Formats: sequence, C-alpha cells, structure tokens
Amino acid sequence: MSTETTASVSTHILDTSVGRPAEGVPVQLAARSGRDADWQALGGSATDADGRCKDLPALPEGITHVRLDFAVEAYFENNAENNAENNAEKKQADVQQDAPATRDSGSVGAFFPEVAITFAVVPGEHFHVPLLLNPFGYSVYRGS
Repeated sequence: MSTETTASVSTHILDTSVGRPAEGVPVQLAARSGRDADWQALGGSATDADGRCKDLPALPEGITHVRLDFAVEAYFENNAENNAENNAEKKQADVQQDAPATRDSGSVGAFFPEVAITFAVVPGEHFHVPLLLNPFGYSVYRGS
C-alpha cells in the first residue's frame, strides 16, 4: 500500500513466445534516493503461476528511483525441455522462413539472460511495471 510519503511497486511477466504467464522467475528490487545515490537492495520474490510478484518489499520513504532485476535465463532453460515437443512440429515451418538458426532449439536459452528495468517513482503513487518477454527480446511499460 502506498502512503503520501512512499511509492509502491508491482510487476508481472507474460511470456509472449507461448502466450502464458512466466512462472518461477526470480525478481530483485533495489531503490535509491536520487540519481547520484547508491542502490539499496530491498529484497525480492519470484513470479507465481499467474506471472505476478505479489510480495515485493515496500519502498522506504525518500525513494526516487527503482530497479527491477529479472533473472530470466533459468526460466527459458527450464522451459526449453517443455517446448521441445512443440518445436519438432514448428521446425518444418521454420525451414521456410528466415529465422535465427537457434530459434526455439533450447541451445541458446535466452539472448538476454537478465533484464534490468530502472524507473522513476513519485511518493504516494503505485507503479505496476509489466514485462513482456520472449527468448530474443522484451518490452516493458507502466501499467495500471
């Protein structure tokens, strides 16, 4: 919950390569009280079956910047085995397309093994920052 003197943060991850929430991704939260201040690790969580981190630590007073660090490499490595069956069917279609040679093969895991998102916060407001993720890219935005 936010008060007039603190901001609050939440996030969720959608794996756009399979159209489902990304479960079990570790997320670390850090904050600082000005652009020249040192980062303070506040703790972390992991995404649940719905892709959400519902128990990120509260932000202390005076925080102006927040960083969410998503450790996505293990998620993609773990899901490579689950996707192997589906990939056999897709390989024939991929042969006809100009796709990366390692696409969906599980041999690379994730091109971006970590995703770090830094954003400014304002006291008294809630900041929901969703991560749209796939093995070769990602996108973030301020949600509601």
